[in-house]
Parts: sequence; structure tokens; C-alpha cells
Amino acid sequence: MKAIAPLVFLMSLLLILSACSNGQPLANAGQSNPGKPAPAFELTDLEGNLHNLSEYAGQKVYVKFWASWCSICLAGMEELNTLAGEDNDFVVLSIVSPSSNAEKDSASFKKWFEGVENTENIQVLLDEGGTFFDEYGVLAYPTSAYIGSDGTLVKSSPGHFSNAEIKETFESIQ
Repeated sequence: MKAIAPLVFLMSLLLILSACSNGQPLANAGQSNPGKPAPAFELTDLEGNLHNLSEYAGQKVYVKFWASWCSICLAGMEELNTLAGEDNDFVVLSIVSPSSNAEKDSASFKKWFEGVENTENIQVLLDEGGTFFDEYGVLAYPTSAYIGSDGTLVKSSPGHFSNAEIKETFESIQ
């Protein structure tokens, strides 16, 4: 009987302590973003430098998929340039797909982009043939992809979003 008393006491204590819990996990206790891992990419920029998604490990990344013929995309270029030039807690990239979906070939795109004003802060990566457009599920232009610091593709949404909306989205992403 004496051996049962400590066991009953421990069980009672555990029951009381578990009743005090709100059932929510501790904040940031191994927490990761919801979603699937973002498809890895290896793309060149307009100067021919290679970029990998892994370069941005531990950082949040905003990716804007767009096309030179997309009027909504072009109307948002100055705003994207402003966003890319600001000190945010996320990296800003843009991806175009030369020779795919009616886009210019690489050489023509580069020449065209040189003449576009207010783009000095925009990092453009070239997805020859659209492989990563497909992997990210891009069906419309522009499309925004939000990648968490853990490499998770948290959200992908078609349409134009203001800088305020993009920043607000990243507030809930780790």
C-alpha cells in the first residue's frame, strides 16, 4: 500500500499540471513554417552569375515571377525596385523565363531590360525554358512566392501585391 501512495501522488500531479496547459505548443519550439520545401533552383542573372536558392538559407525570400509583355508586371516594376532597395528582413528576387510563354529570348530580354527605368535594385534571374515556373506552379503573371527562412514555400499567389501587402505577409512567416 505504501508503494501505491507515491504513484497515486505522481499521477495526480501530472493530471493537475496537464489541466493547466492551454494545449498550445510553446512559441518557436522547433516551429517551422507550414508548406512544402521550396523547389531548389540554379539560375543565372543578367550578368551571367549563377544563383542557387541554397545561397539564401536562413533568410526569407520573396520571388516575383513575371514577363516583359505583362502590363501588370511592368506597372509594378518601380514598386518592386523600391522594395528591393529597402532594408527588409527578406531577400527580393525576380525570375523571368526567356523563350517560354511568349517571352523574348535571353539576349533580347537583356537588351530590353537595360532600357527599363527604375530597375537598378531588381535582381533578375533567368529561367531558360520555364522549368522553375512549372515547379513553383506559376499559371499567371505576375506570381509571388514567399519562402520562409527554413526553405519552406509558404505561399504562392498570382496577381500584383503592394509592398505593404508583401511586408505584411512576411510578418507571419519565419
